[in-house]
Amino acid sequence: MSLSDRFGLWLGFHACDQDTYFAMIEAYARHFGLRVPNEELRARAIEWSVTRGARSGRVAWQYTQDLAGRLQKTTDQL
Repeated sequence: MSLSDRFGLWLGFHACDQDTYFAMIEAYARHFGLRVPNEELRARAIEWSVTRGARSGRVAWQYTQDLAGRLQKTTDQL
């Protein structure tokens, strides 16, 4: 809302299907070197999306950041 109020900008975080969500998660994990077996990565990603009530690029990114923290990757390593 603050972007809209200040600059008249609206950002949409559109829902995606599960295959697209998994593709985003797996690409982020590969890119950042997060070594988690695919089955575990997907199971955690499903749980994350269910507890957030959505599957989107934003949710995939938030999940990746949380996972990196759990794996003790610092932001300068990402």
